[in-house]
Amino acid sequence: MSTLPEHPSPAQPLQADIAIVGAGPVGLMIANYLGQCGVSVVIIEKLDRLIDYPRAIGLDDESLRTFQAVGLAERVLPHTTPWHAMRFLTPKGRCFADIQPKTDEFGWSRRNAFIQPLADRVLFEGLQRFDNVRVLFSRELCAFQQDEQGVVLDLQDADGRSEQLQARYLIGCDGGNSLVRRNLNIAFEGKTAPNQWIVVDIANDPLGTPNVYLCCDPVRPYVSAALPHGVRRFEFMVMPGETEAELSQPANMRRLLSKVLPDPDRVELIRSRVYTHNARLAGKFRVERVLLAGDAAHIMPVWQGQGYNSGMRDACNLAWKLALVVKGLASDALLDSYEQERRDHAKAMIDLSVLAGHVLAPPKRWLGTVRDGVSWLLNYVPPVKRYFLEMRFKPMPQYHAGVLVAASSEVKDSPVGRMFIQPKVLTDTGAEVLLDEVIGSRFAIIAWGSDPTWGLSPEQVAFWRNLGTCFIQVLPSVQLKAARAVSEDVIRIGDSTGRLKEWFGRYPASIALVRPDRFLAGLAIPQTLGTVCDALAKAVSATPQTAVAPSMSKVA
Repeated sequence: MSTLPEHPSPAQPLQADIAIVGAGPVGLMIANYLGQCGVSVVIIEKLDRLIDYPRAIGLDDESLRTFQAVGLAERVLPHTTPWHAMRFLTPKGRCFADIQPKTDEFGWSRRNAFIQPLADRVLFEGLQRFDNVRVLFSRELCAFQQDEQGVVLDLQDADGRSEQLQARYLIGCDGGNSLVRRNLNIAFEGKTAPNQWIVVDIANDPLGTPNVYLCCDPVRPYVSAALPHGVRRFEFMVMPGETEAELSQPANMRRLLSKVLPDPDRVELIRSRVYTHNARLAGKFRVERVLLAGDAAHIMPVWQGQGYNSGMRDACNLAWKLALVVKGLASDALLDSYEQERRDHAKAMIDLSVLAGHVLAPPKRWLGTVRDGVSWLLNYVPPVKRYFLEMRFKPMPQYHAGVLVAASSEVKDSPVGRMFIQPKVLTDTGAEVLLDEVIGSRFAIIAWGSDPTWGLSPEQVAFWRNLGTCFIQVLPSVQLKAARAVSEDVIRIGDSTGRLKEWFGRYPASIALVRPDRFLAGLAIPQTLGTVCDALAKAVSATPQTAVAPSMSKVA
């Protein structure tokens, strides 16, 4: 990460391909992704350092896969607790919904507890790898203007000095009260919950029990969550007439903790904060050269831990598209697919989070009685129990329009538009690695058994290689040692777990076209691959190129 002059001359404004407002997790993730793609980025942050107080506590497998995409998964894992179960309890302590999914189709634990400030620190330190990424703390955005050439940001430092930053695109990652969104006059419709919650973080966990418990107590609902590094989080609903100042008083804090601890005086309090839960969605995610991501685009209650993870999905969806556009490999029209793909899913996650909040704290007390009775009966119905255990209620992202080629109507329950699996595979050198380590942050054309270039013309192969695409042939591992003629630069891998064979066996297709964000963009067989690739090239809004572009492969 390069160093900027402390006070650049107003006559010489800063310049970058991408300006990001907000050094939160979404802005930092986008900067890491773009940094490894060779795109120049400047992050503007009004605070003088990263936020150090805990916020989100849930990290899902999709987000860990995004950390993996920027080479930081192994650095964040020490700050996580994998396979973290979530249990809803009645006031008497009976568990009526036990959510502990054990599936790992994306290569990582489905649910993980984590310490957000430490994860954010990993992202920030990851930027040190890139000379083309810079972070400016203590810089406040005052205004910005955009035209067909780019965006000009007017900034002010902590001493009141003015600066300018010129960028081709601006991303607002500046939270729920986003100045970027407000200056664009974009609506932020939704609701604010009538009740606030006080969050209490305690060191040297006085309970020590794993997992997270949501107690649906009609008197005062609360949450008890075990976090990494011996931290325990309690969240209590703030009742009408109570204030943060009052609840923070030692006597009142002791009263709250006495609900959950036998000795509320023997605790090491880290901090307490009062939060208001909002459920809001921006009317637009893009206005010409300015885009919104994370909380600036959508905010949701915490009950499913999806606010942070939805922001990570935004980051991964947007970053690879911006990289192609900035490099001249795709037209500006590609960025329209960001809102087209992400907005509906963000809305679905907001609705799920609101529903979970109503389960924890029903608007009417009698609804809680109905919930407890119905849940007791349904818990003995195996399909219902599996529905909760496997988290099937969680809306998985599936794009039906955007950068994809829809499968024919003959393909039932098509996987196109969903995230592609990530099993372990065997390389030619005998190493067993996760699939994404072979692909890198780029397009992949993955063929079961056959040469993935066979159905393409030389011009089509050159076109996709120009986008940085890798061509992968998947074989049963026992066949790797057999000599086999494939086209130049085709990567051969062994299906060491059998999961890829199983996946391809579900559909009438043997070739998967996978996007840089790991979503399946199309299905084909060798004889239809050329047609599908041409349709996908159109969806990508790719531009003709005469020279091969730099690879978007994973940075070591």
